[in-house]
Amino acid sequence: MQKALVVSTIAPLMTQPSERCERADEALCGMEVSVLGCAADGWWRVRTHYGYEGFVCARYLLLDNAAALRWAALPKMVVTKGCCDVLSEARVQGWCVAFLTRGAVVSPLGEAADGWVRVLFCDGRMGFTRESYLGELRTAWSPADEETLRRCFADTALSYLGTHYRWGGKTPLGIDCSGLVSMSYLLCGVTIWRDAKLKEGYPLREISCDRLKTGDLMFFPGHVAMYLGDGRYVHSTGKSGSDGVVLGSLDPAAPDYREDLGHGITACGSIF
Repeated sequence: MQKALVVSTIAPLMTQPSERCERADEALCGMEVSVLGCAADGWWRVRTHYGYEGFVCARYLLLDNAAALRWAALPKMVVTKGCCDVLSEARVQGWCVAFLTRGAVVSPLGEAADGWVRVLFCDGRMGFTRESYLGELRTAWSPADEETLRRCFADTALSYLGTHYRWGGKTPLGIDCSGLVSMSYLLCGVTIWRDAKLKEGYPLREISCDRLKTGDLMFFPGHVAMYLGDGRYVHSTGKSGSDGVVLGSLDPAAPDYREDLGHGITACGSIF
């Protein structure tokens, strides 16, 4: 199967081969996708490594199986800063080679020096960014790390607080409800389904709501939120007055209680 690499900051996955339709998802720089076929002139139907499908404009992709193989063999780091510049030099006066968001993948070249690290992009570009903007690319997890993972899920989700709501988005430039929870899990090494529902074949399984713990998920009709403990949760909502990633409460006496969510839980999910 043809492989492709995302070379743009964000590659929108659309529901149709057009930029004037609903956005389904976003693939980020350095991610690999499988090409399922040519959908229209300049558009490809693709599947992400976590199983989501959509249509991507060809200008966002490098279609090259050999490049994908080379890229897969290189060490990787992931952008953990909300967004960052990759510069031509290891100094703030360098010109911008690329602009990246949290979740983008790069390959480090050598050891960091004076807080800067040289990085390679999947299409061969190179530049410098702050070492503190990058973190370990986690691709696996263990049930034995439950407490650490639960805290990681919650801390990662909370790092998106204030991000505006974007249907189909999953970066600090705009994110929706399932984008928030799926990215929070993915950055901690756990791949879950990208939509607001439980799906067979992924590690998230249904639990009774009285077993909710920090990092577990609460599902509503067309919506999902992450439980934080003590009746609190974090979610991304398009509801007027919130307009993005905010905190909420299941306590009817709390000022951030929403009755539609307080009484609307359809399922709860956990990987543990």
